[in-house]
Amino acid sequence: MQNSNKAVVIFSGGQDSTTCLFLAIQEFGVENVEVVTFQYGQRHAIELEKAQWIAQDLGVKQTLIDTSVIKAITNNALMDKNATIENKDNMPNTFVDGRNALFLLYTAIYAKGQNINTIFTGVCETDFSGYPDCRDVFIKSMNVTLNLAMDYNFNIRTPLMYLTKKQTWALADKLGAFDYIREHTHTCYLGVEGGCGSCPSCVLREKGLKEYLKERQSCSK
Repeated sequence: MQNSNKAVVIFSGGQDSTTCLFLAIQEFGVENVEVVTFQYGQRHAIELEKAQWIAQDLGVKQTLIDTSVIKAITNNALMDKNATIENKDNMPNTFVDGRNALFLLYTAIYAKGQNINTIFTGVCETDFSGYPDCRDVFIKSMNVTLNLAMDYNFNIRTPLMYLTKKQTWALADKLGAFDYIREHTHTCYLGVEGGCGSCPSCVLREKGLKEYLKERQSCSK
């Protein structure tokens, strides 16, 4: 029997997935939320440490899944520490083919085993790097595919899909998690503690943060 009162969050320890985690906890209660984290050979493995710390700090069950076998069949700058991060053919070379499809598949398999049907993922097609597997059309198609593949009613939630990074920071503030997310999450592709300030992920995060802080300061006057 499916449990509509529980949820699982695809959790990297970054800004977006941590925002989704706080949303899930607000809606379902901390005792009814779990997270799934993936080790796929990412060069910024520090995010695994951040994810583990946050899960323990908030008191949610974490399941770590190793999908590093993907390194044997694809090459990209997100898994090659010697590669220079750059745009190629209008897409960052940090794009990992099939990553979000794998994440959703394995999370769905886990969720079904736990009788959970709600899956949160922090993908976004507004302020993003151009990854095709962050688009709403992909998520919706994957939702249908997983439902058919396992004869199970999955509900994939993407609360950040149409938010800018500024709006995501605003949401974190509304949830009372602004300072927590700012201090404890990791976004940097290069794995630099506190962020390198120059990789695409850091630039996007800081741009949204500055825009939100400026707006918040203006509203407080």
